[in-house]
Amino acid sequence: MRQTHAMAITVALLLLAAGCTKTGPAAADDATKPVAVVDGTPISRDVWGLYVKARHNGRAAEDLTPEERDHALDDLINMYVGAKEAEKQDLTAGEAGARIELVRASSMTELLFKKFMDGKEPTDEELKAEYDARVAELPKVEYHARHILVDDENKAKELIVQIDSGASFEKLATENSKDGSATEGGDLGWFMAAQMVKPFADALQQLEVGKYTTSPVKSDFGWHVIKLEETRAATPPAYESVKAQLGPMVNQKKFEAHLKELVKTAKVERLP
Repeated sequence: MRQTHAMAITVALLLLAAGCTKTGPAAADDATKPVAVVDGTPISRDVWGLYVKARHNGRAAEDLTPEERDHALDDLINMYVGAKEAEKQDLTAGEAGARIELVRASSMTELLFKKFMDGKEPTDEELKAEYDARVAELPKVEYHARHILVDDENKAKELIVQIDSGASFEKLATENSKDGSATEGGDLGWFMAAQMVKPFADALQQLEVGKYTTSPVKSDFGWHVIKLEETRAATPPAYESVKAQLGPMVNQKKFEAHLKELVKTAKVERLP
């Protein structure tokens, strides 16, 4: 027996990812005819075409063999029958119904976004303004540090005692650290503090260059002993190197502003 339930879930995810992809033209005489009717509910040609493309990696229904079409239609009918039975059993109450409602709201908003942005390309001025705004938000400092990562707090304390006594931080990292940086004497290279887990970043930013943490630092990865090697002013990426990534950011901001205007004209009542 074919695994219709698993296929239904997979196709549902693919359909969401596909957004409003066109399914191709149908013959004029058949364009309005459903491919099947389930308890009075027609399955439209648009639904059929999109389902087939999602299930068969972009292939159109006319490109399938008769057997493939029959199997696909069987599974689509099964999906509709299952959905109707779920409604009869009131399975859409509670969290399940809320999930369906959120998926629908998200999908409809995505359609509105695509319609709103159709034919609207950001100008160079808008892209440059977005670049400047992002650069202004970037941290101003980069850090070069080493660390020793172990599973036990007492072990980390012992290592700190050894460092206090003049032992080489790099040598202890090589011999004791449990992560990949051990092969480099604990060297983590250059990074921004925000790239690290918060306990690590907080401890690092309290250090002076050349100093190390005198108490072990706990994170989800274990216990760290951290040494700050040097700092430098952060250099933002060149405008041209990130220009292609700025367009979606500009478009998203425009759409969010559009939604705010729609909210102003909507009748919204916030309830406790």
